[in-house]
Amino acid sequence: MKAIQQFISEAVSEFGSGSAINESQVRSIFKKIKRGGFGIGHLKQAGMLLENGKYQLPSDTPTVKVSKPKKVSTPVPVVPQVETPVQTAVNLVMGTNMESQNLVPSAFDGFVAWGHCATIKKIVQSKMFYPVFITGLSGNGKTLMVEQIHAQLKKELIRVNITIETDEDDLLGGFRLVNGETKFVPGPVVEAMERGCTLLLDECDLGSNKLLALQPVLEGKGVYLKKVNKWITPKDGFNVIATANTKGKGSEDGRFIGTNILNEAFLERFAITIEQPYPSNTVEKKIVLGSMKKYGSVDENFADNLVTWTDVIRKTFYDGGVDELISTRRLDHIAKAFAIFGDKMKSIELCVARFDDDTKESFMDLYTKIDAGVNPLEENAEENVDEENTSEL
Repeated sequence: MKAIQQFISEAVSEFGSGSAINESQVRSIFKKIKRGGFGIGHLKQAGMLLENGKYQLPSDTPTVKVSKPKKVSTPVPVVPQVETPVQTAVNLVMGTNMESQNLVPSAFDGFVAWGHCATIKKIVQSKMFYPVFITGLSGNGKTLMVEQIHAQLKKELIRVNITIETDEDDLLGGFRLVNGETKFVPGPVVEAMERGCTLLLDECDLGSNKLLALQPVLEGKGVYLKKVNKWITPKDGFNVIATANTKGKGSEDGRFIGTNILNEAFLERFAITIEQPYPSNTVEKKIVLGSMKKYGSVDENFADNLVTWTDVIRKTFYDGGVDELISTRRLDHIAKAFAIFGDKMKSIELCVARFDDDTKESFMDLYTKIDAGVNPLEENAEENVDEENTSEL
């Protein structure tokens, strides 16, 4: 009792009667009275603790009745319920570094238009939503054609390479860790829709049924981003072009391993299907010369021989005589190798080494004949004429 009375007397003397003092001030009084074993717990038992954590001194200093210890509940701070506004998808979707980029493809001076180039160009120029599915053998310029059309028209193009692993997050967007924070990053489809540019789904037939997430997109109606509760409406000029080696029915001859049978409902949403052929000999020579010019090593005779060589191989391939052919892309590879090494046969050999040994040797032998002025197709034609004349006799 004497200890608490001494405490109150000293505290009132220093802070005044009726004051509410904090814990630091309480401890300063403890040091002055030097009462061992007397502490804050005794003040709590005396009922001096206030809800705000301070200790109330009595208004008068006489005798202080110490009641039986009572349990003082520590007040639980009340956290005001601040209503957090529902964050809209606009706030959740972070900007991408594509916003400030110019997505118009670079123009290639040596580009030569062929096949259905004019048709596709008209569709892009119309700015109408008209999905196009382009199919054709590998390396015949499907993707290059689309890119160069957009380069000529100065229209933005976003290219997405489709694989069996491509899913909704890859296309529409998903949550990513950005600078230590989890944020929603829009995918290329959303980016193309909001920019009003063309979306190119390259190698589309390598995809799975996860591509069905694009159903509303292929109808031109926009798409709902369920993860952030936002509806994306395409701007004018938005369109979708897909390229593939097959028509989405799989590879019957097994040539394009990995291609899949695409859902019919997905394919049906493409307004037209265009079959891109290899260019004619005349056009292909222009393409080869354009490549040679680009790489700084032009040889017109070599270009002529390469086109003739390619034509013979392709015709043999279509007749079932060989299992491989030479694409327009591979001719470009040969033109670049020629610019690097300056050796025709080495350039061809390096670029056909991907084939099996028998095919590689036959292709090399064929070029040697053509370079010597022998065209096997013309030889066969002459032999057929001789056989017909002999049979008539």
